[in-house]
Amino acid sequence: MTLIPADQHFAVITAILALCALAFASERTVIGQKVTGTVVVILLAIAAANLGIIPHSAPAYGFIFSYVVPLLIPLFLFQADVRRLAREASRTSLAFLVAALGTVAGVIVAALLLDLSQLGVASELAADRREAGIVGLFASTYIGGSVNYAALGEITGLSADASFFSAATAADNLFSAVFLSVIALVPGAHWIARHFVEHTASEAVQVTETVVTPASISYALAAAAGIVAITDLLCWWLEIPSWRYAVMTLISVGLATAVPQIRDWFSGAFEVGVALSFPFFAAIAAGADIRAMISVAPLLIILVAILLSVHLTVLLVVGRKLGLTIPELLTASNASILGATTAPAMAAAKGWHDQVTPGVLVGVLGYALGTFIGTALFQLW
Repeated sequence: MTLIPADQHFAVITAILALCALAFASERTVIGQKVTGTVVVILLAIAAANLGIIPHSAPAYGFIFSYVVPLLIPLFLFQADVRRLAREASRTSLAFLVAALGTVAGVIVAALLLDLSQLGVASELAADRREAGIVGLFASTYIGGSVNYAALGEITGLSADASFFSAATAADNLFSAVFLSVIALVPGAHWIARHFVEHTASEAVQVTETVVTPASISYALAAAAGIVAITDLLCWWLEIPSWRYAVMTLISVGLATAVPQIRDWFSGAFEVGVALSFPFFAAIAAGADIRAMISVAPLLIILVAILLSVHLTVLLVVGRKLGLTIPELLTASNASILGATTAPAMAAAKGWHDQVTPGVLVGVLGYALGTFIGTALFQLW
């Protein structure tokens, strides 16, 4: 029996939203910025569930999984104008493809060296499908981000193992923060930098600020819901339910490219997507058992360490062969591993002002590619 019963739906939702609010508030602190709000909300939900405050499972969580998660893909991808990407970030886009190759190579090497079938046991998938699911899951998140991770969790069925899924999310975010520190040191490592072409800054692209209004948020939510509905109809008609999120991605990117004005019409969509992703992670984490999380932690740590090491090696070796510069490669790697928010921030902090806008654009490209690549690896493994 928990303090908040599972059948008190509004009370459960209130508790989840309160945990999300605390996590966002924590990002104003030094520790919160380093740990990230995603990890904070996961830890808070795990603590609340294991202390008997909120239930481990509840119908309210099912509502979040069924109706909130699908909206995230369109909300994140309304900025994914492929023509703008080619026009303003061609070299950084090439660097991003190298980074994505490094991620795929990293997860394959990790899968060959480790027995990944030990993970996600509670999902009740067969051992070979668990391994395939983990390959797809980590490829998607380290090419895209949390939205792709959420999608692959549903596609593979691994989100059913709440303890593994929460532990994997925590490992992902914590190691991503460590990785950010590592790549921030690379430009100062002369024994590496001297092998690369010197970066010549091009003219920085000016970003037009858009105004977020209640109307723009309403437009974005209505369009996102419409895309989900159309996707479900298409997948039902074509009998391809496992490609639901890939089809959703294709429609969202197609719309953003065909009608680039929607970036202004739907201003605030990305921020709404970020806000809605936190209840998803809280609901997943609420089902986690601390002892089960601890049991899978060592293998997850080794998995992520191998993946990121191979990623960085491929990035630098292939990037040098292609004549790409250190700022282009590291901005792309940041966008791949950490997403569209940290890449421009690092570029600005390093003085690579011509990489700020490309950092955002290739980060959005990652959201578009992550689900496709993760799903393909899962299906073909």
